[in-house]
Amino acid sequence: MRSDVFMEFEKTPNRSLFRASGLADDDFKKPFIGIANSWNEIIPGHLHLNRIAEEVRKGITEAGGVPFTFGIPGICDGIAMGVGMDWSLPSRDLIADAVECMINAHALDGWVGVTNCDKITPGMLMAAARLDVPAIMITGGPMKAGVHRGERIDLISAFEAVGEVDAGNMTKEEAAEIERSCCACEGSCAGLFTANTMACLTEAMGMSIKGCGSMLATDKRKLELARETGRRIVELVKKGITARKIMTENAFWNAITVDMAIGGSTNTVLHLPAIAREAGIRIDIDMFDEISKKTPNICSIRPSGPYFMEDFERAGGVPAVLNRLKDVLRDNPTVNMKGIKEIAEESEVKDGEIIRPPENPFHREGGIAVLKGNIAPGGCVVKQAAVSEKMMRFSGRARVFDSEKDAMEYILSDEMKEGDVIVIRYVGLRGAPGMPEMLSPTSAVVGKGFEDKVALITDGRFSGGTRGPCIGHVEPEAFDGGPIAALRDGDIIEIDIPARKINAKLSDEEIRERLKKAKPPERKLTPFLKKVRYCRIDYGDDDG
Repeated sequence: MRSDVFMEFEKTPNRSLFRASGLADDDFKKPFIGIANSWNEIIPGHLHLNRIAEEVRKGITEAGGVPFTFGIPGICDGIAMGVGMDWSLPSRDLIADAVECMINAHALDGWVGVTNCDKITPGMLMAAARLDVPAIMITGGPMKAGVHRGERIDLISAFEAVGEVDAGNMTKEEAAEIERSCCACEGSCAGLFTANTMACLTEAMGMSIKGCGSMLATDKRKLELARETGRRIVELVKKGITARKIMTENAFWNAITVDMAIGGSTNTVLHLPAIAREAGIRIDIDMFDEISKKTPNICSIRPSGPYFMEDFERAGGVPAVLNRLKDVLRDNPTVNMKGIKEIAEESEVKDGEIIRPPENPFHREGGIAVLKGNIAPGGCVVKQAAVSEKMMRFSGRARVFDSEKDAMEYILSDEMKEGDVIVIRYVGLRGAPGMPEMLSPTSAVVGKGFEDKVALITDGRFSGGTRGPCIGHVEPEAFDGGPIAALRDGDIIEIDIPARKINAKLSDEEIRERLKKAKPPERKLTPFLKKVRYCRIDYGDDDG
């Protein structure tokens, strides 16, 4: 074990400090297990993580290990939306770095990530792949849906209410009712947004205990699962099963397949390649599209459809999806000490409408599509499962904005028209910097009743809660001279999702000439954001 180093005589002073932390003689012969706990009092999905961490501690102790809990930062994307989103995606790498520092500096033998929500779970997984010591994730679980006037609602209902009020379709009083009821309790948001998508894919990858991904935050079984997680990490350490023995190429292939089947967040196109790269595995954007074309979308969970995470859990959750996909999954080890195909075989679907068979899907293809064309030669991403049939092919006039704020003002004005293609650029990783999510603009478009009349394109990204023809992650981004920087008001943009194409009706020469005159807007940068813009932090892109 790595912690055996502390048994050496020369480590007498090191041991004295451990003794001040409560260790006794026998403890130095046991596995040292870290618990990376992202609890805080800001994120609803993290309010209960101390209780989960405490059960993990008990399980570690019962199995003969010594637990050490330490804190990890976390940002709530919903709260930060439009206010502090520049810091959200970069916090993912900050989390991975923090875990690396704590585990390696203290020579811990293994660790458990107690996590939930958008960037925290991917950051933990990046650390697991990078460190390659035994590791397990336990995700905190989704909240229950809220209820408003007899209808179930979630956070996206509140975002869309802003547009509905602006359009005169809702009073501010009713919006306030939604505000007070949409987030019903602790847990990650109630739909298949980025947090719950990543929780499900963590389980599909084999890095959390069976059933963890969709188990509700308020389910008392979550604490039982936490205790089992603590026992299991000690077993992994004793057997020498490190993270990379589980996080193989097959594990990522399975995760993408499940992602396409359930219709998960487009942000997985950012997170899975970054996690894989830490494990020495290459995943590119084309792999998502390749798998999407042959994987039917068998779930229709908010924002793509009417169901909530509590319905998905009742129908059998990730194990049930694995059962539906058992003929196409690639076998792979898991922290359950069982292969993923064995888990798929032993699991059952409890509601065949919520988790449909592949031969009767909600959509013939997977949840995500990758488009390419003269304004996105490196590709861009759309959650096609959340796009109506009417908008799968669309041609419209560009309305171009160099900030989310300016775009939002336009959307909430009376100027927005049917046939608009709203372009928000210079909001990519380097341009913003930080690649903020654009949930406020997309929700306002839906709230104003333009979901099937207006498209949005950005070199930033969209929330997992976004629905409609919203195309993000345009590469190259405008700040790096991408052709999206050449667009002007009135340009005709043609979108063809089935054909995987997105083009402006401009010649290559016109684009080149316009790019010569393009100039990024000035941004006020903090020291941290300067690192994001100029240090080329790896976000899973090919250039690193």
